[in-house]
Amino acid sequence: MGDSIDKVLMIKQKISIEETNIVLKTDLNRHGLYNYIFKERIELKNYIKRNPEFLISFEPILVEEGPLIVKMMARAGRKAEVGPMAAVAGTISQLSMGFLINSGAKYVVVDNGGDVAIKTNKDVIIGLYAGESSLSGEIGFKIKHEKTPLGICTSSGTVGHSISFGRADSVTVFADEASIADALATAIANQAVGDLDRVAVENCLERAEDFRENLGGVLVIVGESAGTLGKIPKLIKTDKKVVLGDFFDVY
Repeated sequence: MGDSIDKVLMIKQKISIEETNIVLKTDLNRHGLYNYIFKERIELKNYIKRNPEFLISFEPILVEEGPLIVKMMARAGRKAEVGPMAAVAGTISQLSMGFLINSGAKYVVVDNGGDVAIKTNKDVIIGLYAGESSLSGEIGFKIKHEKTPLGICTSSGTVGHSISFGRADSVTVFADEASIADALATAIANQAVGDLDRVAVENCLERAEDFRENLGGVLVIVGESAGTLGKIPKLIKTDKKVVLGDFFDVY
């Protein structure tokens, strides 16, 4: 009976604003998240108009004055040694999660194109999508609610439109903040180079070692090779072809 009530109260919604494509699951029926995201995007776009290097830099940028979204992106970029735009999707996810929690939500999963911010009062399973790898859609991460809030962000050199200099099918990073997880996933995925899949995975994990201070854990998949560093949530087999963030199995 309790599970049925929870499912009735839970809403799933899609929010699309230009490049931002969010799949949201929350227990908050009225939240105003669309307007909040729209406002944050305007803040970012206006800042970029005044500071165009923020948009195109592949190197970290120091921001002393600017809106919160800009400062968060710049901070994440510095921690991951990449340009601030590498953190844009994860930052929007993180800000959205915070907005909903401050509005009274107890259960929030914000998936912005594979960059997830999560804070829940129930354990969930989030599926993994890794391009053409045979592992894609076959496994998921069991996220324990007491380990949230959590950022879970994925970068790929073979899937999606994000810029990556490597050929990883997926680099999934777990960190306290989605903003930082997004930037770290980009930095690590950029090192997925080498003729052999195994070598590309090893290169990614070697780069991940540089970020142990800000990294909870990482899973790297290149073709049929995979490797992990740090602590990642328990992996379980799933019976659906799922994309990271699209499949939430509530316990």
